[in-house]
Order: sequence, then C-alpha cells, then structure tokens
Amino acid sequence: MPSDSPYIIEGSDQDFMTDVIEASKTQPVIVDFWATWCGPCRQLGPALEKVVTEAKGAVRMVKIDVDKNPVFAGQLRVQSIPTVYAFVNGQPVDGFMGAKPESELRAFVEKLGGGADGEPTIDEALELAAQSATQGDVTSALEAYSYVLEKEAENLKAIAGVARLYLKVGQAEQAKQFLDTAPKDTTDADILGLRAAIELAEEAPTDPESFRQRLEVDANDHEARYELARALAGQGEMAQAVDALLTIVKDDPEWQEQKARQFLLKIFSAVGLTSELAKSGRRRLSGLLFS
Repeated sequence: MPSDSPYIIEGSDQDFMTDVIEASKTQPVIVDFWATWCGPCRQLGPALEKVVTEAKGAVRMVKIDVDKNPVFAGQLRVQSIPTVYAFVNGQPVDGFMGAKPESELRAFVEKLGGGADGEPTIDEALELAAQSATQGDVTSALEAYSYVLEKEAENLKAIAGVARLYLKVGQAEQAKQFLDTAPKDTTDADILGLRAAIELAEEAPTDPESFRQRLEVDANDHEARYELARALAGQGEMAQAVDALLTIVKDDPEWQEQKARQFLLKIFSAVGLTSELAKSGRRRLSGLLFS
C-alpha cells in the first residue's frame, strides 16, 4: 500500500536510476525490497516507514516489490526478502536482511542521515564491502572498497579486500599489483596472508568446487581435500585451507609421508609464525599429534 509520507515512494525497475541512483547523489536513499506474500516484510515495512518519516527528510525511502520489479533486485543479488540497501552517491553503502527491531532501524537511519553531507563512514563502507563479497556480489564490493580508497588511499582493509577479490576470480597478478600499494614492512595479517597466497597461487588448482564435489561423494577422499586446501590457499582463504589440512591430519597424521602437515607448516611460515592463524593452527596441530 502506498505510504502517505512525503519521504517514501513506491519504486520500479523503470524509475530505479532516477529514484535511487541519481537521487542518492544529493540525499541518502533507502531501498526496501519486499513482496506482498512476505510475512517479515509486513513486519519490517511499517516500522521502517515510521523511522524514515520521523527523520523528516534526512533520508528518503523507495519501496520495490520484487515480484513486479525483479531486475535491480537480481543485479544487487537480493537472495531473500526483506532486504534493505542504503545508497549514497549512486552506490550501495550499507544494508541488512530480515526484520529488525525499531531501535536498530532508528540507528540505521540516523547513521545514514547523520554523517557529513550524508556520506557513509569508512567503517560503514568496509562493512558493506565485506558483506557484498561474502554474498558473491563482486561489483558492489569493489565499489564500496573503491569509495574507501578514495578517502584513504592506504587503507589496508580496503587494499586487502580488493586483492582478495582479484584472487577469487583467478587474477593473481592484479592482486599482487594491488598489494604492492601497501607498505612493504606492514605487519597486517590480512596483507601478509594475501602476499603468501599469491606465492601459493602460482601452482594452486583454480577450481575448488570440483574438489568439494568429490568430497560430497567420498568424505574420506584426502587427495581431494588436500587439493581443495591448495586451491583455498591460492585464493587467500588461509583459515579454510588450514581447517581442511587439519582434517586430514586428524584422520591420518602420516598421510602420504606427512604431506598435509608439510603444507600446513608452509602456510604458517607464509602468513607469519607470530600471526594468530599460525599460532592457533600450531596449537590445533599439536593437539592432534600429541593428545
């Protein structure tokens, strides 16, 4: 049902560029992706409309029925509803899924509308970038990281985030070039881990899904699990690689002449022996070998 609030409109795919992208260049815009059959949407919608109306124009809101307007919901990788995105300067800078209590909605709106010129903070942009990357939305993640780097060219979290995205899509050389913008003597764990991942990526498999499929068929296929660990390490997912290798060690410490243990030590050395990943990994390895 259309809202009586002057700050809330019913949107569409046809008007999305005008109502959201262009409008957000002068004022923060909240987009509520919903559907008539969605129970949580009926809970979230009125509460969010109330908070937006009480903000008295600090932000505006566009409601998008995904059944009638699937295009931009698809482009933004909306996988469940309700999903809410906040746009500033033509790009998504924050968001959440599911119904939320009014107190959280109020904090969300106040944070969005209360910054200087309505711009998101660095932490907000980094949070959205990480969320988008987790959901597989590479485009939105890159946009959010780029926003951070425009503000802070040496922000290590953003540099690491972009490099990790390049690794995930198999572009190790681009990841390396991006990591070269970070200080050579940095002790940042993410940067060190990604530099190590690039070294490991040179000979790593590029298709981890094939090994996951093999493991679904046979959970004891340690060769598949080892190759999966190599692929994960090559993509910068060091913690997941360590988990996979420790699973092999737990089942067979001497597997293929300690092959899994040797690769674990290579990862620990690459990310830095004093890093949290290396320290926790060594403790877990010792627990398996000497318990």
